[in-house]
Amino acid sequence: MKLIIQIPCYNEEATLGAVIEDLPRELPGVGRVEYMVIDDGCTDKTVEVAREHGVDHILSLGKNQGLAVAFIKGLSRCVELGADIIVNTDGDHQYQGKYVQDVIAPILAGQSDIVVGSRPIDKIEYFSWMKKKAQRLGSYVVRQLSGTDIPDAPSGFRAYSAEAAMRLHVFNPYDYALETIIQAGHMKMKISHVPIDVNPKTRPSRLFGSEFDYVKQSLPIILRSYIIYKPLRTFFYASLVPGFLGLVLCARFLYYYIVGLGSGYVQSLILASVCLTIAFNLIVLGILADLISANRNLSHEILFNSRVGTLKAGKSNS
Repeated sequence: MKLIIQIPCYNEEATLGAVIEDLPRELPGVGRVEYMVIDDGCTDKTVEVAREHGVDHILSLGKNQGLAVAFIKGLSRCVELGADIIVNTDGDHQYQGKYVQDVIAPILAGQSDIVVGSRPIDKIEYFSWMKKKAQRLGSYVVRQLSGTDIPDAPSGFRAYSAEAAMRLHVFNPYDYALETIIQAGHMKMKISHVPIDVNPKTRPSRLFGSEFDYVKQSLPIILRSYIIYKPLRTFFYASLVPGFLGLVLCARFLYYYIVGLGSGYVQSLILASVCLTIAFNLIVLGILADLISANRNLSHEILFNSRVGTLKAGKSNS
């Protein structure tokens, strides 16, 4: 059983050493523990610090491509390196390395495909009241859309089985945390959570400049993810407003027509036709999007089987 702990980094020379020193090298049930630093276009001495601390692998992306891209490319590389389990942690030393054992335990036991380390949001002193509420709200929305029970959706401290890692795809370059939970829920993966604690704050967040920025960046990710994985339902809900308005206007026109005043309310009939046309077009778009979604799921399955075949061929040749 091989575990690789990946650390996406963008200019983390000040904290990376402490992150690596805090991580375990031996764990019960794991034959080998390796570290991989993902160099997301670092311009400081992050790579030098990684080498000084004995990191096994360094994946260089050449230029800064964003956390989501670094995360998903890291997963792919870990699978190529033969990882059975992959743990993702941040380079700013927010998460305590001792909890690696806790997040991999459900995967080792065959109970989960993905495990999220849930932080005690309400007890983190350097989180403002507004940030706590925003993260709670975001996690609640993600739970409703994904059908999971993850209390801390933005947490980046996670463990993945190799199979789960090969199935995941991230469509936005900004952040992976929310989208991958919605995606895992849609794919019916076994996803669970364990409680973890965090270290004192080392630097301001680079993803979220403020609570407003968090909401502004997270909402499009959540909405886009839901549209991608539930297109028919999304467009059906969108069609309800113009459809209901159109029916009300039709009923209004019919009432006045019956009482002999229909000629004065033709505008209602025209507006009703426009609203019902919009509703019909939204439903048609939903059907088309659902067909595209089904085709995309088939493509993902083909890609997954291709990755599995490539890995098996590589292992047999070696």
